[in-house]
Amino acid sequence: SVGLELSVNNHAADFTLSAELGPAISLSCLVHNSSQAEELLWYRGDGQVGLTDGNKVNISNICISPVSESDNGVTFTCKLARDKSVQVSVILDVQFPPQLSGEETLHVEEDKDATLTCNCKSNPQAQSSWLKDNHSLTLQQSRHELYQTSEVFQLSIRKVQKSDNGTYTCVVESHLGNGTRDFHLIVEDKKPVFPKEAVIAAVVVVTITLLFGIVARKDKFFKVW
Repeated sequence: SVGLELSVNNHAADFTLSAELGPAISLSCLVHNSSQAEELLWYRGDGQVGLTDGNKVNISNICISPVSESDNGVTFTCKLARDKSVQVSVILDVQFPPQLSGEETLHVEEDKDATLTCNCKSNPQAQSSWLKDNHSLTLQQSRHELYQTSEVFQLSIRKVQKSDNGTYTCVVESHLGNGTRDFHLIVEDKKPVFPKEAVIAAVVVVTITLLFGIVARKDKFFKVW
């Protein structure tokens, strides 16, 4: 394999290929400086791609269709079968507008903490912000906390009050498009420390236990006598 080289779409070294959602992408791998038939292999990540017999020798083409979000960041590699160190890789950079998801309604007891989680996928990463009841949310340093990764935008509220009731909107903006998702925060009354139902249940259990105890003693009493 001395002197043998590969190219993918005319690139002899690893490269990144930008793509959009939908339209197919073709990758063409070509052997250079070969004096014989050379078998080629394709990999998607660590998994080998199945090739037809007429698409393995000296030139090999694969097609990604349709291109989806799951292809973003994936590496496709063409390798020489008899010397896998001879290879060229291409990383797909699939660009797509924001796609949002997350639990829409949250019931939280007063004085407990609440976290609204807006799952957001986009490439490139988008600008994110929160609205409350269609107005910009005024963040209070002592009560509000924002957390953001490439796929999550969170708003945490410490010790929620009745005034925190409302509709919170996760707004995500990129040059490819914008996305919004509403989250309804419902602040419920604080539960009493000892709920009535629990107290009643405990009284019933104790009463039944005492009754069974008395009956058991009667049985013993009659057996003795």
